Amino acid sequence: MCPVQGCTGALDPDYCRPILPDDVFDGWGNALCESALADESDDIDSTFVCDFCVEPVDLKDSFNIKGCSHFYCQDCIVKFVASKLDDNVSSITCPAQGCTGTLELDYCRPILPTDLFDRWGKAICESVVIGPQKKYLYCPFVGCSALLIHEGPEDTNQAPCPHCKREFCAKCKVPWHTEFNCSMFQKLRDKGEDEMLEELAKNKNWRRCSRCSYYVERIDGCSYMKCRCGFAFCYSCGIQAVEHTRYCQSCKK
Repeated sequence: MCPVQGCTGALDPDYCRPILPDDVFDGWGNALCESALADESDDIDSTFVCDFCVEPVDLKDSFNIKGCSHFYCQDCIVKFVASKLDDNVSSITCPAQGCTGTLELDYCRPILPTDLFDRWGKAICESVVIGPQKKYLYCPFVGCSALLIHEGPEDTNQAPCPHCKREFCAKCKVPWHTEFNCSMFQKLRDKGEDEMLEELAKNKNWRRCSRCSYYVERIDGCSYMKCRCGFAFCYSCGIQAVEHTRYCQSCKK
């Protein structure tokens, strides 16, 4: 209340925040939360209604936001943090519209699952390392997925991962596509994997086995080819070869 005797004006913590030390503001906010929870506990038998899920929740499962007077149930805060991380947001504020209260990693630790806590910590570290002006990407190889900062020229596509030592395309964000330039690869990717494989087979001059349909590549030698399924055929025309001869009786190659 206003300190002037007889005045009914009230002091609001958010209105007074610019002039209050952080510890005083936090203490005031926590006191208001405790008071509100105590009032609700008298009315509805130790429960309160969470503004997120709009469900009655036991008071012991409430969570006060640091730096403001809002509180929610613990389950909703956990889901809220997870949704923000899914959106690549590591600096998380109070879900109340216009509120500048913050959710801090260590402050939230008691209610967070270990994997979510670790994920949030990693996201915060990455945001500090990367900064707002740097471009970054992840190694596309399964088992690596290292965070990489793209500091080369804009037109640099082929790049080695310093962690797993394998090459990838920084533009397409996939393992390096030796047989195609980026434009061709992206067009083929839009068409689907089957057409991409067919285009690769055409460029490499592969042949498809007539029996098992697997692609076969000839490195050198004559046209006689025997697939791993046991089927023998002419690499030039694809017809079945009944014997190993230098020239195919059908196409004479």
